[in-house]
Amino acid sequence: MTKHYDLIIIGTGSGNSIPGPEFDDKSIAIIEEGTFGGTCLNVGCIPTKMYVYAADIARAIDHAHTYGIAAQRTGIDWPSIVDRVFAQRIDLIAQGGEAYRRGPETPNIDVYDHHAVFTGPKTIKTGKGGVECEITGDQIVIAAGSRPMIPQVIADSGVRYYTNNDIMRMPELPASMIIVGGGYIASEFAHVFSGLGVEVTQLNRSQRLLRGQDNDIAARFTEIAARNWNLVLDADVEKLSQDGREITVTTTAGEEYSAEILLVATGRTPNGDLLQLDRAGIEMDGESIKVDEFGRTNVDGVWALGDVSSPYLLKHVANAEMRAVRHNLLHPNDLQKMPHDHVPAAVFTHPQIAAVGLTEQQAREAGYDLTIKIQNYGDVAYGWAMEDKDHFVKLIADRQTGKLLGAHLIGPEAATLIQQLITVMAFDLDCREVATKQYWIHPALPEVIENALLGLDFS
Repeated sequence: MTKHYDLIIIGTGSGNSIPGPEFDDKSIAIIEEGTFGGTCLNVGCIPTKMYVYAADIARAIDHAHTYGIAAQRTGIDWPSIVDRVFAQRIDLIAQGGEAYRRGPETPNIDVYDHHAVFTGPKTIKTGKGGVECEITGDQIVIAAGSRPMIPQVIADSGVRYYTNNDIMRMPELPASMIIVGGGYIASEFAHVFSGLGVEVTQLNRSQRLLRGQDNDIAARFTEIAARNWNLVLDADVEKLSQDGREITVTTTAGEEYSAEILLVATGRTPNGDLLQLDRAGIEMDGESIKVDEFGRTNVDGVWALGDVSSPYLLKHVANAEMRAVRHNLLHPNDLQKMPHDHVPAAVFTHPQIAAVGLTEQQAREAGYDLTIKIQNYGDVAYGWAMEDKDHFVKLIADRQTGKLLGAHLIGPEAATLIQQLITVMAFDLDCREVATKQYWIHPALPEVIENALLGLDFS
């Protein structure tokens, strides 16, 4: 027998935040075949940053001599790090989230734990407790996330490899690791494991890491990364082999690299292709589910949000899209657009990187009359205290209007420092007034932002 619901939600990342008190009078089905909480909570943003923080501390110890402090690491307790992240934090939150949705607090919600596929319009095959079933819904929200993309040459090799899904739960810390990829996931894990003492070799297909960043940022980060771990550029994987615990990667140039562990971090694939959307008439746009400006698919009553449909594979964007879709479900005559203006992002590698708005190349292609300022951390007092020689803030503004078009930071606390520049863009403030009509605490690190703003030439 088919059970009908007012609302079906596929995925328990950001989608799980939709049902609140406003939905208490609705019958709701939540489908989650894996662990409650989605990628960010379980295998992405949150646990990775806990590892990043540990690596940051380890690197601080390694560089303590710079400041006249004699310090050394006597060891890395990997099992303790894993336990702190998962047993003490992440797993408890995921378990609690599922227990809440299954418990008496939300009696209007049913949880299904089988994989979901569409069998027809607004009709889904899933199941729970080992029993398959079919359900239908007046409204359906697809928030099924994304998964690691594995190059075919690696998938077909038979070699044991890790992804972000399981690398953080390794039973022991390896002596050596090869990381394939040059994006934000690869660069964060390269920092984590090299910081914790692993001999890391990062293989990147192109000549620069983080190619989506502003050119000056990408070039500087590539230079710094090459100092912190073994970075191999223009390295395209041709074949792989494994002999006991040793994995060997051979590039198309005939170079061989060997290590105990292989981590594949070559991007993400939206999960829409796993849902048999064609049976429901739901259209795709390339790899993503096609949605309009309000989050609606081409099928009335079916919505999508987050990695499965968004141009931004970012948790803060998925959360914002969720709030828009939640509003639209409750207020069909007062729809809100998906909030995609001034989307910021950060990379928690070493050093941190953060960006919002246009790159210099994008701004030039758009035809703006630009004024650009690159301000070094080492030019302000706190930068002197840090003995900083590598890091900078790059601001891009419209000379005619004084409006900030893009901000790009590489250096300590970049993800925090950029917030004030996000505010400048979100509230359409004039850079000239932002620089001069407020106090900037001396000698705090935000002075690097102040000086960058003052350095923009509007004459």
